[in-house]
Amino acid sequence: MRVILTGGGTGGHIYPALSIAGSLKKIDSQVEVLYIGSADGLEGEIVPTSGFEFKSIKVSGFKRSLSFENVKTVVRFLKSIKKSKAHIKAFKPDIVIGTGGYVCAPVVYAAAKLGVKTLIHEQNSLPGITNKALGKYVDKVAVCFKEAGKYFPAHKVVLTGNPRATEVANTLKVGKTALGLNSRKKTVIISGGSRGARPINEAFISQIAAYEQADFEVVFVTGSTHYESITAQIENVESLKNVQVRPFIDNMPQFLVSVDLFVGRSGATFLSEITALGVPSILIPSPYVTENHQEFNARSVTDYDGGVLILERDLTGERLFTEISEILQDDARLKLMSSASKALGIPDASTRIIDIVNKLI
Repeated sequence: MRVILTGGGTGGHIYPALSIAGSLKKIDSQVEVLYIGSADGLEGEIVPTSGFEFKSIKVSGFKRSLSFENVKTVVRFLKSIKKSKAHIKAFKPDIVIGTGGYVCAPVVYAAAKLGVKTLIHEQNSLPGITNKALGKYVDKVAVCFKEAGKYFPAHKVVLTGNPRATEVANTLKVGKTALGLNSRKKTVIISGGSRGARPINEAFISQIAAYEQADFEVVFVTGSTHYESITAQIENVESLKNVQVRPFIDNMPQFLVSVDLFVGRSGATFLSEITALGVPSILIPSPYVTENHQEFNARSVTDYDGGVLILERDLTGERLFTEISEILQDDARLKLMSSASKALGIPDASTRIIDIVNKLI
């Protein structure tokens, strides 16, 4: 089997594509994979180090205001379709899979026009503009949230989940002590992601004295870019006994499977992880993302009682502390939230996607 993968701009588009590639290679080591993306995008850094062949095209997204730059974008798009067709003809794939981001538009479109089987994977509850546009051209659309299905032709939609869920679903619980946590207390992780989220950090810091006296333990992940400024605001950070302050956590799935509650953003990939593991959550979606899609993602969990939603505009230190305390003090509620979260998870996502691929080719 020969497969072209494309998608970029953010890790949320790139890592699912690499997960699909890895799953295909596990089943058949003879599978040949070509990744097409932008050399200037994040995929240009990540993919070459993953061991897969990488070819680049030059493409850019549209500006949301009238701009001469949009004329250049159209020209680049037309040129990138031509270049994509050349890559496709040379590689002769059995299928082309796009995982979102404007870079995949010319590649998937070119494949469809050449008669190559095509599949797009949509990670968010509210699909991105690229995938919505490609929906009418592709053979199948894999979605992670059932709410996304209404944006595509119904006969093309298959609920698969995010392949990242497959990678974390079987994470073994090693116990809190092995992770440096207090085994006698419930534990909450508060994190705004690898880079951190200032509003979440500020809400936490405003109530740090209350957290230090709480009957539950806190792992506060500042994000690498905020760590120094946050620790500078905390008097005697080394003397904290109930709060651990960390810049980031490398093995987050290992922690998630062991803690009692997660607080943070609602990126699609991360939600696939916590639902695969059945982790209760308090979700604070970023309002700064395209079309506010994180709120739609969050509601796909909180509307089914797998978590609690706090919009950033409503976030205060007092409210966050109260919500965390009330959940962790209610064992019955915690259990129901965990069950609801796990019911939304799709741990066999990779298998479902590969099944679509096999049926198409």
